[in-house]
Amino acid sequence: MNNELSVHDSTMFNAYQPGGEVAADRWVTARRLFDAGHVETPAEKWERGQLLFESRDYVKAAELLAAVADEVPFQTDLHLLLARAYYHSAQLNKAEARLRVIVDRDPVEHYAHLLLGRTLERQGRPEEAAPWLRLAAAFGGELAEV
Repeated sequence: MNNELSVHDSTMFNAYQPGGEVAADRWVTARRLFDAGHVETPAEKWERGQLLFESRDYVKAAELLAAVADEVPFQTDLHLLLARAYYHSAQLNKAEARLRVIVDRDPVEHYAHLLLGRTLERQGRPEEAAPWLRLAAAFGGELAEV
């Protein structure tokens, strides 16, 4: 079994109801592990990408989430997670490109502005980063120190 599946499989059984029983949706996920003909849906890939991100495997998370982003092009949360995975795996040009698409589509997405500013700073472009960080601060109701 490869590491990608072991991260996913080992965490799927950690959700329990208050009485100690496994949540019903976890049984559905467990059953599909034994179905050789099962084709992963975009939602399942997204969930697996989130698990990879949470386990700090940012490169694999980015690879998986990029494939899902092509299938679901207008899902902002997915694209933000992909941009974060790119940022944390030092794929800064990809993070910047993804974030610019997000702010074009959703100009009031606070976190996209913040992450774009941080990405530009990390690339050594503080002058370009400043307006994005000011916008993020304004959207967040803070005074910018940039």
